[in-house]
Amino acid sequence: MRIGILRTDSVLEGLQPAHGDYPAMFAAVLSDPAALPPALKGVPPEFVEYAAHEGELPPPDACDAYLITGSRHSVYDPLPWLPPLVAFLRQALALDRKIIGICFGHQLIAHFFGGETGPAAVGWCVGLQQNRVKARLPWMSPAVDTFALPASHRDQVQRLPEGALRFASTDSCPNAGFVLGDRVLALQCHPEFTRAYANDLLTVREPVLGADRVASARTSLDSASDAPLVARWILNFLAGAPSDTGSPVVSEAT
Repeated sequence: MRIGILRTDSVLEGLQPAHGDYPAMFAAVLSDPAALPPALKGVPPEFVEYAAHEGELPPPDACDAYLITGSRHSVYDPLPWLPPLVAFLRQALALDRKIIGICFGHQLIAHFFGGETGPAAVGWCVGLQQNRVKARLPWMSPAVDTFALPASHRDQVQRLPEGALRFASTDSCPNAGFVLGDRVLALQCHPEFTRAYANDLLTVREPVLGADRVASARTSLDSASDAPLVARWILNFLAGAPSDTGSPVVSEAT
């Protein structure tokens, strides 16, 4: 499986020596042998990076799937590279390529495919977030009722595109995860963030977030992230892997 990482920003230069850039973060979590589904055992994914925010886009059929990274930008800003990226995604989907959107990528898919993204009423959302599973789908194996991932965003999806199915929600972000059929998976939180990177990012953003919010977020990061589980789900989705329990189950949780 060849996965194109569509980079829409870079990790801050001061943090890159310790943590690398976004493509390396995603490659690390999605290459973990523990995350590989049976369909990919012994054949880990190949990753190719494209600087989409600098206008670098491959032919739509160059990869089997594409992953859109997070970004400091807002999807509703008049960024010149956004329309070409959206057009590329439409072309890739027309060729039956699968798309994963994380944070900014999640918001971008919603905003340009019939939904809406805007500033969150609660402001910045940081620290480890508990996601409630709202729909259980075939690729969500092993199945759980909740999963925890780091977050770092001030925008969020306000309205889902028509036909989208919400599968995750947090207290501060109702539309934290959705799918569009079996081709698009979008998630607000960050499976690629390590605890060390999330903590260092909080240090950088403390002047904006305030000491109290940073302290609370740091405390939350002491709990374990479910990044390996979510990485397995993403790979299941990309590989078309069936659920351990067989037929799909879709049910809104309480």
